[in-house]
Amino acid sequence: MKKLFQYIAVIGLLLLGGIVFYKKVYIPKTTYDTVTSTKGNLSVEVFGIGNVGAKYTYSITAQTGGKILSILTDEGKWVKKGDLLITMDSVDVPQLLDESKLLADKAGSELLATKKELESLFAQKRLAQITYARYEKLKKESFASKAEYDKAKADLDVIAAQIAATQAHIVSAKMEEERAQKSVEALKEKLARYKVYAPVDGYVIARTAEVAQSVLPAQSILKIVNPKDVWIRAYIDEKISGAVKVGQKAEITLRSQYEKRFSGSVKRIVAQSDAVTQEREIDVAFDSLPEPFYINEQAEVRIASKTYTDVVKVPLKALSYYKEKTGVWTERSGKAHFVVLKVLARGHSEAAVTGLKTDTEILIDSGKKKPLSEGMSVH
Repeated sequence: MKKLFQYIAVIGLLLLGGIVFYKKVYIPKTTYDTVTSTKGNLSVEVFGIGNVGAKYTYSITAQTGGKILSILTDEGKWVKKGDLLITMDSVDVPQLLDESKLLADKAGSELLATKKELESLFAQKRLAQITYARYEKLKKESFASKAEYDKAKADLDVIAAQIAATQAHIVSAKMEEERAQKSVEALKEKLARYKVYAPVDGYVIARTAEVAQSVLPAQSILKIVNPKDVWIRAYIDEKISGAVKVGQKAEITLRSQYEKRFSGSVKRIVAQSDAVTQEREIDVAFDSLPEPFYINEQAEVRIASKTYTDVVKVPLKALSYYKEKTGVWTERSGKAHFVVLKVLARGHSEAAVTGLKTDTEILIDSGKKKPLSEGMSVH
């Protein structure tokens, strides 16, 4: 009888221990974090990684080969359109220009002298015509000999011939003057090519030559970008790129300024995808260009492809999968209850859903704790 009581006591203790273990250990107490559903707007974002680039990069080259005398700017400097950037050694071009100017002046002086000579000849011709007309009249009245008449006529013909020759000399002198002037203009243009000016307002991103270095005519010396052309060349998976449209707002994060967010918008969608990576280039421009900026710096973009207004939102971490359905875990009368939801869209950290009221407390299922199940006791 005594042993029976001992067995009963042992069994009772085991049952009591089991009950205590079940309630205090097996059943979780307040070990599940909670979040609350909210209501508002949700922007669906398309994520991409790329680099800082520019629509146009201006490669500044010398128009003629030779030695660099000076470079008046450097990497990281701003320049204005028309600023003198580079001067090249013009060798003997200035001396040739001076000689051509002298020749042009000489040709102009000779032309002027020939014109004055022509004026003198015209005056002589008028006098010769009067003399000829007088002798012609006197010869008819037999007051002048034929020899005197012939001499007056010969003098008039000589002057006429001199006028014709002088007019031809004037034409030749004009051509010589024009040739000399063209030579001067050509040398001026050639001399101007030894100075290189900024084609646009821009930012110098590279300097590829130095003073005293000899360069070829097409060799790059500086590279400039127009700040209006700077953007992010981002690469986005083809699967999600269809939601991206030109004009959509975007958020830009630069690797060197990861704590900042820059606003921008989609400016261009490249028509051809990369056949290897199956990505599409999306060009996103800054609303306000950061200074300084660095070409080829890595950057991230988040493009707001669509905005859902006045919807119920839950954190992405609150979504769970139970019996092949998507939803959230809630608490009802101390029991876990799974609410099936329809996910309208997923954003960066939240999802827009239907089938749930605002301000609903949601249990966060965690892999580190006992998995939640329908009807499971929670405190």
